Amino acid sequence: MRYRRLKNKKEFARLLKQGKRAYSETVTVVYLPDAERKMAVCVGKKYGKSVVRNRIKRLLREAYGGYAQRLVPCAVLLMPKVRESYSFREFSRDLGKICKRERLFEDRVEGDVPQ
Repeated sequence: MRYRRLKNKKEFARLLKQGKRAYSETVTVVYLPDAERKMAVCVGKKYGKSVVRNRIKRLLREAYGGYAQRLVPCAVLLMPKVRESYSFREFSRDLGKICKRERLFEDRVEGDVPQ
């Protein structure tokens, strides 16, 4: 996983104000072009107790990590939708669909050999 965590309050505010939103069945993604890859997960108390919220965060971070190297440098905020159950497979599938639809993938992954 090659990305930094988005922690600064100013960066969050800028991302929420200027960022573009993309929606899927399980997650909402807010993204904005940036100098490097940054990511944050936002899970509020309406999702359940801390054990449930932390599990959702772990699942989202892992799903994002699978795509992080292929993404163009941008700041990304992941917000799950309230559901009865959450799974890595659904998050990963929906993040892949959003990244493809919004053209967030680089044409070539670092380390690939041109043919």
